[in-house]
Amino acid sequence: MRRWAIKIYTRTGDRGKTSLFSGERVSKADKRLEACGDVDELNAVLGALGASLCEEDPNVAREIQEIQSTLFRVGACLATTPGSLLTDSLKAIDDEQVKSLEAAIDRMDALLLPLAGFILPAGHAAATWAHIARTVCRRAERHAVSLLGEAEGDKLSAAQGQILVYINRLSDYLFVLSRYCNRIMGVQEIPWKK
Repeated sequence: MRRWAIKIYTRTGDRGKTSLFSGERVSKADKRLEACGDVDELNAVLGALGASLCEEDPNVAREIQEIQSTLFRVGACLATTPGSLLTDSLKAIDDEQVKSLEAAIDRMDALLLPLAGFILPAGHAAATWAHIARTVCRRAERHAVSLLGEAEGDKLSAAQGQILVYINRLSDYLFVLSRYCNRIMGVQEIPWKK
């Protein structure tokens, strides 16, 4: 059995500080870590969502794993100070990944009935995991906007700007996926009653 080359605990964070990907030491309450933590939480929720779909739709489960891999790159990019030497070498998101999400949205949406109003975030367990992932994704987006909005002009790298596009599209994907999950599981959506 192969062992990790990196030690799990280092004790360097015991006083409330940690290192960014680009090397700087910051408080664990830093905005950058807030955004990274949201992306990490989103990734964990997506793991639960993917696990709930692996039998019903293994293709979507694999698609979710690809998104999870992309979110690791997003986290690395967010954990890097704009303008640092590492910024230019990070390529978290490219146009193809955004287009892939859009294609998946269109593919699933074509199988769904048009919405006639708001629906409750409910239904099958897989659908509710997708709704939870969507809300965590929206929080990650708000924190990323807050963080990246502080970067002035050319300090915001193209990769960091593209993160905002990807996360926004991902939340759309997760909403459509929640509806798709209810459809493939044979569960009716619950309309909001005013």
